[in-house]
Amino acid sequence: MHTKHSILFIINPISGGKGKLRIPDFIDKFLDKEKFNANFVFTEYVGHAAELADEAANKNFDIIIAAGGDGTINEVATKVLQHNKILGILPLGSGNGLARFLQVPRNLKHAILAINRLRVEQIDTASFNNKKFFNLAGMGFDAHLSAVFSSDKKRGLTGYVKLGFKEVFGYKAQKYIINIDGKEYSRKAFAITIANSSQYGNDVFISPGASVKDGFLDVCIIKPFSLFKLPMLGYVMLKGTAEQSDMIEIIKGKKIHIIREKAGAVHVDGEPLLMDIEIEAAINPLSLSVIVP
Repeated sequence: MHTKHSILFIINPISGGKGKLRIPDFIDKFLDKEKFNANFVFTEYVGHAAELADEAANKNFDIIIAAGGDGTINEVATKVLQHNKILGILPLGSGNGLARFLQVPRNLKHAILAINRLRVEQIDTASFNNKKFFNLAGMGFDAHLSAVFSSDKKRGLTGYVKLGFKEVFGYKAQKYIINIDGKEYSRKAFAITIANSSQYGNDVFISPGASVKDGFLDVCIIKPFSLFKLPMLGYVMLKGTAEQSDMIEIIKGKKIHIIREKAGAVHVDGEPLLMDIEIEAAINPLSLSVIVP
């Protein structure tokens, strides 16, 4: 008689915009009861997923599943990493950058069947000042936009695009001093993204060659450009050709120190935050156990 794994599903009921209250029944239908004792909890506020994951890890749950978007995954993964447990992902968000990179099925039934197989791999994790991230973190225009967007309640992709067009006209590129593994670069940039995996989500690739298993972060510098080239930038990201584009410079490194013109907005796995003028990013190779298909 093999012992069953205690598994907790932390479900964000509002990620991706659809009601999630029937999800436990759905998981129950497809989850392998021979292997797992399943429990379900719903998050009620930002930061709640982290608290629930922390509690679960202390109560000897071996496997903790983040059912939500990038923010939920970040909260849960941070605690799973800290307690050395196993992370699973049910991608219910709108972007699902990390889940897409790991090829976790977006179809919920298939994602649950992948959990049943319990294939676990180690992936790189990263830090951005004192905050952990697993997919992308950055500063510049996209961080400015996500900060403005989070205070604007009319969400959804069209809202985001409209706002983007409005904001892009007034946004000025900033100067950054970037130190990557001891080598210094001075750059004017529209945005800087530090990529552990390759995409923002929705198959928008900022760094097609980035991998969560290579022990490196990709520093993606989006150069200042004239606005008529904006569609071009979008095209490059959707096509996954950033490495060949002259609009984006990508430098790989393990330890990154950035000094920017002023303190302000950053984003960490899609969450807008405020940080100081100086930012340190570093990779922690193969540090997180995660269930992959």
